[in-house]
Amino acid sequence: MNATHPSNDIGWTLIFIAWLSAAVSTLAALFLGEIMGHTPCVLCWYQRICMFPLVLILAAGLFPFDRRVVRYALPLAVTGWLLAAFHWAVASGLIPERLTPCSQGVPCSVEQVIWFGFLTLPMLSLLAFSLIIAMLLLTHLKVSK
Repeated sequence: MNATHPSNDIGWTLIFIAWLSAAVSTLAALFLGEIMGHTPCVLCWYQRICMFPLVLILAAGLFPFDRRVVRYALPLAVTGWLLAAFHWAVASGLIPERLTPCSQGVPCSVEQVIWFGFLTLPMLSLLAFSLIIAMLLLTHLKVSK
């Protein structure tokens, strides 16, 4: 990191937090699916398609730090956020399940995991994508060009 640009240090930290969120989310999804045996619904798969590459893309932006990683990661994160918000609305009953692509396999409205009585997988996915988007936007605003 360049000592003459402290904003690069801040940017690196923000991208690292985004990467950490993506990595933890990816490991949790793999643990729940492969170890715990929870079959993901179609909307969960779509969210995974957006989350899994973020681990590699964000890591590539860390070593060496490259602020341009925001332009590659942000579209995936926003797409994942929109899918997670839609999934959360379906699971919460705000959107009827007949409007979802979950016609086969696990229904998108089924809450397979509920922690502490209120944390569901769609909500956790929405929070993870929200954190990643926030870190990417802060990086874009804070790091000098």
